[in-house]
Amino acid sequence: MTAARYLEDFQAGESYCSRSVTLDADMIKAFASEFDPQPQHLDEQQAQHGFFGGLVASGWHTAALTIRLIVDSDLGIAGGMIGKELEDFQWYRPVRPGDTLHVEFEVLEVRRLLTRRRQGVLRLKIATLNQHGSPVLTLIANLVVPCRPEGANDSANESPA
Repeated sequence: MTAARYLEDFQAGESYCSRSVTLDADMIKAFASEFDPQPQHLDEQQAQHGFFGGLVASGWHTAALTIRLIVDSDLGIAGGMIGKELEDFQWYRPVRPGDTLHVEFEVLEVRRLLTRRRQGVLRLKIATLNQHGSPVLTLIANLVVPCRPEGANDSANESPA
């Protein structure tokens, strides 16, 4: 796991790529049975005659996997990811059993909050892609990130003498 990173450790233009995860029908059905119990996510027979023409993952399953893949990545925000705002959240295509997803994300902006000087906002452009490199989900996320504690020694960011 990556060392905890504070606001000062990020720069606009940095990009990241997560590990991949392949979904199967059991994963899709398990999520759906608990959080989005609709036929297109639970019943392969009914799904064949539905809008998608087959079993598909809930869009919220895709969103949850997106967050999990980012949390497991090298982003490593100190104290964890705290969401402030989501923008331009879009689903592009269904996720089906056998699809392999990964997340690519880029730091768009790093700024300190004016009202809470010990925190800032990290603005990320996020794309969840399938095995063909096609987007299944995109969004802009604004995350609250702590600033480095006052007096904390950060030898990793110091220049050599």
